[in-house]
Amino acid sequence: MPRITKVYTKTGDNGQTSLGTGERIAKTARRIAAMGAVDEVNAALGMALCHTMHDDLRTALVEIQNTLFHLGADLCVPQQAKVDYEVPRILPVHVTRLEALIDDLGTTLPPLENFVLPGGTPAAAGLHFARTLCRRAERSILGLHAEEPVSEPLRAYINRLSDTLFVMARYDNLAAGQQDVIWDSHRI
Repeated sequence: MPRITKVYTKTGDNGQTSLGTGERIAKTARRIAAMGAVDEVNAALGMALCHTMHDDLRTALVEIQNTLFHLGADLCVPQQAKVDYEVPRILPVHVTRLEALIDDLGTTLPPLENFVLPGGTPAAAGLHFARTLCRRAERSILGLHAEEPVSEPLRAYINRLSDTLFVMARYDNLAAGQQDVIWDSHRI
């Protein structure tokens, strides 16, 4: 586990940052953009957790936040360098856990008959916001993958996470007795 003794290092003032390998790259590089997008998702989850929500969701979200730090560590070391660097990685079990959570929460939800607008409880709205950031993070990761390999479990996890956040938002609305906000496709 890293020990952080100083918040500022002054080493990034010239527009570069270090990867987990020690390699210096531009802060505008695709890998750094992907890592930043994942950090945005995690921050949005922290904001959602500030609201009252069902305890099952709170427990799952804290686990997801920790897993997102694993994901960031996984992204911080390029795939070809992972043979030389032992870092936390996203594994198939992480994806399986999200799928189990989706299935478990989904059993209580009414079937979807139309698109759901972001909203409902403050926590649900926050989860919807985190979902949109998660989709952006996924696009950023896929952009990186188009240039250099990103593991399949990592790509699957970020994809499944946005689905999980959607189901969690609906679940929180249901648990609070709040109706999902349904898109009125006939409204002019």
